[in-house]
Amino acid sequence: MRRKLVVGNWKMYGRLARNQVLLQAILAGVRDLDKAEYAVCVPYPYLAQTQSLLQGSNVAWGAQNLSPQEEGAFTGEVAPGMLVDFACRYAIIGHSERRGLFHESNENASAKFDATIKAGMKPIFCVGETLTERESGITEQVVATQLDAVLNCAGAQALQKAVIAYEPVWAIGTGKTATPQQAQAVHAFIRQRVAQHNSQVAQSLCILYGGSVKAANAAELFGMPDIDGGLIGGASLVAEEFVAICRAAQG
Repeated sequence: MRRKLVVGNWKMYGRLARNQVLLQAILAGVRDLDKAEYAVCVPYPYLAQTQSLLQGSNVAWGAQNLSPQEEGAFTGEVAPGMLVDFACRYAIIGHSERRGLFHESNENASAKFDATIKAGMKPIFCVGETLTERESGITEQVVATQLDAVLNCAGAQALQKAVIAYEPVWAIGTGKTATPQQAQAVHAFIRQRVAQHNSQVAQSLCILYGGSVKAANAAELFGMPDIDGGLIGGASLVAEEFVAICRAAQG
């Protein structure tokens, strides 16, 4: 039985005082929720604060990116081992904003996926299509190419230690949301694609939906058979919204 997972992606938001208020409110709101798992992925400078506030709780934490290199002369980069020093459980890999704004390729994303696994953390590997690609009818082709980069690099077995997040690019920060049926169709495709390599891994694989999830639509989305939770953007910065989404994951 797959457990639901709700992950907040703070993106490039946060300040020390604001973070403390937000995290304390989230902790109070989910303290008694034990039927799902919860996490927040915060900007690098706030990992120490997040670790300090969340350690010993039922909310895990992680980063939003990392370097595929273990160490070296890579100014401005952050190595997987540095994140492990802060007890990160997760790292978001291949987010559409990294792919689109920073030109990360499928090969680069898959290398980061592999580095995350080797460091002992769980990659949250993002796949998804743009509006143009959806309207062109190539959603499955795009998602398959992104997913295959990881399958070819690390193998299906590695997905036992990972999470996949389907995030239609056209539904991120736009207020648009894929209907539960649209989201379910792509989630089912992802699971079937993995099953072609390893049916057991596919059955246990946690696949999140990430595209303008809010308290108002979370329960319906999470009720779909292949949607195992959410990767939450803007709503994760509002404690009441995020806690309500976490409650929806309780079933």
